[in-house]
Amino acid sequence: MTTPFVEPDVSINFEVTTEKLVEPELHAILKPAAEKPAFGEAGPQAGDTTLITSTTVIVSLGKSSKISTESFRQSGGGLARWLDQQRISKIHIDADALDEFHIAGSLPALLEGLLLGSFRFDRYKKKDEQPVNSQVVLHSTQPETVKTAIWRSQRICAAVNLSRDWSHEPANVINPITLAERAKAVADQSGLGCTILDEKELEAMGAGAIVAVGKGSKTPSRLIILQYPGNNPPAGTQPIVLVGKALTFDTGGYSLKDVTNIQTMKYDKCGGLTVIAALRAAAELKIKTPVIGVIGAAENMISGEAYRPDDIIRSLSGTTIEIISTDAEGRLVLADALTYAQQKFQPRAIIDLATLTGGVVVALGHSRAGLMSNDDALARQLFEAGEETGEKLWRLPLDDEYFKLIKGDDADIKNSGGREGHAILGGMFLKQFVNEDTPWAHLDIAGMADSPKDLPYCPKGGTGFGVRLLLHYLENL
Repeated sequence: MTTPFVEPDVSINFEVTTEKLVEPELHAILKPAAEKPAFGEAGPQAGDTTLITSTTVIVSLGKSSKISTESFRQSGGGLARWLDQQRISKIHIDADALDEFHIAGSLPALLEGLLLGSFRFDRYKKKDEQPVNSQVVLHSTQPETVKTAIWRSQRICAAVNLSRDWSHEPANVINPITLAERAKAVADQSGLGCTILDEKELEAMGAGAIVAVGKGSKTPSRLIILQYPGNNPPAGTQPIVLVGKALTFDTGGYSLKDVTNIQTMKYDKCGGLTVIAALRAAAELKIKTPVIGVIGAAENMISGEAYRPDDIIRSLSGTTIEIISTDAEGRLVLADALTYAQQKFQPRAIIDLATLTGGVVVALGHSRAGLMSNDDALARQLFEAGEETGEKLWRLPLDDEYFKLIKGDDADIKNSGGREGHAILGGMFLKQFVNEDTPWAHLDIAGMADSPKDLPYCPKGGTGFGVRLLLHYLENL
């Protein structure tokens, strides 16, 4: 099965007017919930939507004492879901009324919630009826400010939804080769530079780790490099390099996953998709800082060519790696991608994103991604970007003692050190492939890249986690 690259479907359109809202028109009012609901009741949560008259919809912001920017995203997501369920084609909102809450960024957050909450992936479903496109009319005495907020939100959310859309695509549609083709199409569309290295080029340059992971598949590995030069940066400005893991499917190789854990492995490419989407948005938003994306794409399969436990492979850095588990493959792909990024681009900082370990889900659940870093300033910037965007992080240690668990017996390093401190060991492995004087952060997004249930502004499945966080970080450098 193949499908051409198409933009994801979003059912929200905006109109801005300076005219006052007329009561007979269907309109939404954002309102705090009761601070003390009746005994035994949870009270309205942010995003709960109720039609109280034929023309008035109340959208809850949650408890008044806890209203934040995130409350407006969730209310936008709840309203988007209600518009879709009720098949509403037009609704009005008084944008100026948001000012009374005195929450910075309330309008952009509401717009994000609407755009992200209206995402759907139904490309392969039979449709009994055509979906309704809802027009949201925003009334404001400052129309240009609102139009600017809409323009920005549309580009940011289009990138998030692109990442979500591609994450849903199965491995018989997106593999390392077709992902590279899609990335090239995005680059051409957005004015990005694009270089794609195939398995022969990777093998010739000595990138034995990423090549080994893809050996068992009929669709071999690719290294995808996207380049955004920045919007007139000062001469000599070093780029920020974003590195993404894109395992288009992960069987675990000969360390085969069980029946339950092998499901949803199409989402193992989400780190790489976040990087592609962030590069596109950086170009559209004309971010000042130069940004490079390096995406390691591979498919971890089983065949007579596949790599095995006990194999010793040589990475691009020259470090030899003893294979303990073929299911610890993402760090191998990232090891060569990190080395390539430093050899070619002399980065100001490197940030890698990967659905790397189940251990981070055990540690942090599905509320925060793991953050590991060799640089306190970079870690703080990313943490704060996460708090602002609702894509939250939590820092884990990288003490030298952890290295003992991955020190090699017959090679320089092992690719797995057991269950204890599993997420940290993944980060410690990657740290060995980063120069000490290069600021670097590792984001383990395994618990955040996809969701088994609907979220306030994301349906079940791929979340696009990290795109908004990275853009906030880049814009605020």
